[in-house]
Amino acid sequence: MCFSATANFVGSAVLGTVGVATLSKVKHRRELLFASIPALFAVHQFIEGFVWLGLDGVLSPAVAHNMGAAYVLYAQGLLPFLLPLSVLLVEPDVASRRRMLPFTIIGTLTALYMLWGLTAAPLQVYIERDSIVYVNAATNHTTLAVLYVISTCGSLFFSKIRPMIIFGAANLVILLVVMAVRRYAFTSVWCAYAAIASVIILVYLWRSSPERPFQYAVQI
Repeated sequence: MCFSATANFVGSAVLGTVGVATLSKVKHRRELLFASIPALFAVHQFIEGFVWLGLDGVLSPAVAHNMGAAYVLYAQGLLPFLLPLSVLLVEPDVASRRRMLPFTIIGTLTALYMLWGLTAAPLQVYIERDSIVYVNAATNHTTLAVLYVISTCGSLFFSKIRPMIIFGAANLVILLVVMAVRRYAFTSVWCAYAAIASVIILVYLWRSSPERPFQYAVQI
């Protein structure tokens, strides 16, 4: 996130509260992964707080690097896989779940490549214009960025659930704005605002409570 460790820790606390409230609305185990997204973002922002502390000299440079690696692991190595899978699991019928399969496959392959890249090439973590920059030569490619967008936002646009589309649109708008304004710090800034947008998940689970659980027992 921009600005400071304090901003990350405060944001993490707020998102943690949202995460607990979201998880309390789960009515079926298939909803658990999707409902966990705000809580996972809370942990993610908490981790980046320690990256700030390391870069600011409060903690050692080793802490900044190790926490930075953990932060990027979730942002690049797990999120492209977790998000489309979570959407697939909560889709209400067979046809809509099948529409999620291509995005889940793309996300899985993208995440696997990202994981390889994060282990094969060194990670650089530094501050530029009040934002943290994460650079990995193996994962900083336009083609990979397009696949990342398709897996993290594309599945949401094809969901049968309208709030999912709203969540996807919010993330895509945020992504485009970040690319235009702070491309150099994309990983940090986009994840921060995507975390804020995850409040939409809480609103959806809250309002849809009378309608759920769906007929999850129907197989793909």
